[in-house]
Amino acid sequence: MTNQKDIFSYLVPGKCAHLAGIGGVSMSPLAEVLHGMGLKVQGSDMNDSPAVEHLRALGIPVVIGHAADNLGDADFVVRTAAIHDDNPEISGAVTRGIPVFERAQAWGAIMKGYKNALCISGTHGKTTTTSMATHIFMAAQKDPTVMIGGTLQLLHSGYRVGKGDTIIAESCEYCNSFLSFFPTVAVILNVEADHLDFFKDIHDIRSSFRRFAALLPADGTLIINRTIPDVEEIYEGLPCRVITFGGKDADYSVFRIHYDDKGCAEFELQSTGKPSCTFKLSVPGEHNIYNALAAIALADLFAIPRDKTAKALAGFHGTDRRFEYKGCLNGFTIIDDYAHHPSEITATLTAAQNYPHQKLWVVFQPHTYTRTMALFHDFVRQLRRPDVLYLAEIFAAREKNILGISSADLAEKIEGAKFFKTFEEIERDLRKTAQPGDLILTVGAGNVYK
Repeated sequence: MTNQKDIFSYLVPGKCAHLAGIGGVSMSPLAEVLHGMGLKVQGSDMNDSPAVEHLRALGIPVVIGHAADNLGDADFVVRTAAIHDDNPEISGAVTRGIPVFERAQAWGAIMKGYKNALCISGTHGKTTTTSMATHIFMAAQKDPTVMIGGTLQLLHSGYRVGKGDTIIAESCEYCNSFLSFFPTVAVILNVEADHLDFFKDIHDIRSSFRRFAALLPADGTLIINRTIPDVEEIYEGLPCRVITFGGKDADYSVFRIHYDDKGCAEFELQSTGKPSCTFKLSVPGEHNIYNALAAIALADLFAIPRDKTAKALAGFHGTDRRFEYKGCLNGFTIIDDYAHHPSEITATLTAAQNYPHQKLWVVFQPHTYTRTMALFHDFVRQLRRPDVLYLAEIFAAREKNILGISSADLAEKIEGAKFFKTFEEIERDLRKTAQPGDLILTVGAGNVYK
C-alpha cells in the first residue's frame, strides 16, 4: 500500500490507471472522472453490466475477470473494498512495485480539485439525502459532480460528471473510507452501531465520525442532526461553523406535520433568523423529514432560493430500493426497500403503516452474519411489528459464517414467523396466501429484491 499523499502525483494526464472492480457503483464514475482528467484508464470486473458497456463506449477498455496480466502498462491501481490482497491483480501489482490505492483515496484526491466538496454521511439516509441535494443543486443550475450509492432516476445512474465547482458525494464510514475525503461541507445524519465487523463498538463509530468532522477546514461547515445522543462530543472544539437540524433548539426544525394517504409529509420549516415556510415531500416516512432538513440546510448555505429547494424536494420521488413501489399483483401491492439495520427497518415499517393496506407482509433477508449477531435482539423487536413475517437466509456479502447463525434463529424468537431456505418457497407461499388489499414489503440489502 502507498501513503495517501502519494496519490496526487499519479492523478495527472498521461498516467495509466487500472481500476479493479471498475463496474462498481462508485468505481465507474471514478473511471469517467479520471478519463475526463486526461488519464489513460483501463479496468477489470467480474461481470459485464450496463456500467461496463458505458465505459467501453467512452473508449475505456474493460476486461471481464481478474488476472495479473490485466495490469498491462498501469502506473497505479485503484481497487474497491471488495477486492482483497489475494486478488491476482493486487498481488501482481505488489510484485511489480505498482502502487495500489483504495477507491476512497482516489475520490478524496479528486475532491481537492473542487471549491465545494459536500460530503453526506451517517449510518442511515446517505443515499436519499445525497439524492435530495442533487435534485436541489441541479434545479439551481449548479452543474454538480455527483456520486451516490444508488440509482437516481433524475440521472438514470448513481453518478454525474458536472462542470461546476461543486461535488456532492455520499460518504460511507465503513472501513473509515470517508476519512480519505476532503470535505468543505460535511453532513452527519445519524450515528448508530453498525458495521461491527470493522468497528469495535459504538464508541469506535462515534470516534470515526468525530475524526470525519475534524477534516473540515476552519472556514468549512458541519451540518449535524441535533438528536444524536451527546451530539456536542462530535463537534466540540472544532473551528468550523456548525449548523444543527432536528429536535429541540436546532437551527432547523419542523412543526405542523401532516401526512397524506401515502405517508408523505407536508411540514412547516422553522430556521434560525428566517421566516417559516412549507415543504411537501414525495417520499414517505418521518425519517425523510430529517433527510430533507439536512438537504434544506445545505441549500440555504449556498443561497439557493427556497422556492427552488421546495420544488426540487417535491419532485424527488426516491431512489431505487428506497420504499420503491414495484407494482400490484392479484390485488396486493409490492414495495421494495434496502433497509438492513434495525433503525432502518423501524423507519420503513413506520412509513408502511401510513400506506393504505389490509395486512402488512414483510419478506426480510438479513445482511451479513456479524450484523445479525450483534443486533439480534433489536432485529427481533422490530420484526415482530408486521402482521406476517417471512425470513430468507442471511445474505453473506463479504463474510463467511464462522458464527453459526441463521435466519432460523430469528424465526424461533418471533411468534408466527416463517423461515424458508429459498425465495421460491417464499414466493409460492405468498402467492397462495396474500389477499387483495394487502401490502408486501421485500426488505434487505442483499438479493431479496429479485
